[in-house]
Amino acid sequence: MGNNSNNTLIGILAGAAIGATLGILFAPDKGVNTRKRISDEAIAAKDRIAEGAIAAKDTISEKASHLADRASHLKDSFIESVQAKKMTLDEKVEYIVSDASHKTEDVITALESKLATLKAKNKKLQKS
Repeated sequence: MGNNSNNTLIGILAGAAIGATLGILFAPDKGVNTRKRISDEAIAAKDRIAEGAIAAKDTISEKASHLADRASHLKDSFIESVQAKKMTLDEKVEYIVSDASHKTEDVITALESKLATLKAKNKKLQKS
């Protein structure tokens, strides 16, 4: 039930209580009987209003519970999404580090080869 539905329900119950009270007051009867009817109608109206309030409370409670469940589900989905992206990022970082390590080895090998070539040329130059 929305807020408008709750207001409508309360309005209908209040209108019924007022109508019943006015009907009793204007009906020709003895004062004792009229007071008894007013008392009975007041108790009945109180009971109807209490039942309506309980029904409204139950509906609001159910909707609040549903919203809480939905919020929890959305939170869990968000956390799973973030964790999946983190795993993807971790995998990319691991790949970059591994790739850099292999390239470093290739660079060291190439530099060692150049160094060996330069040493050989230096020896020839020193002998001459």
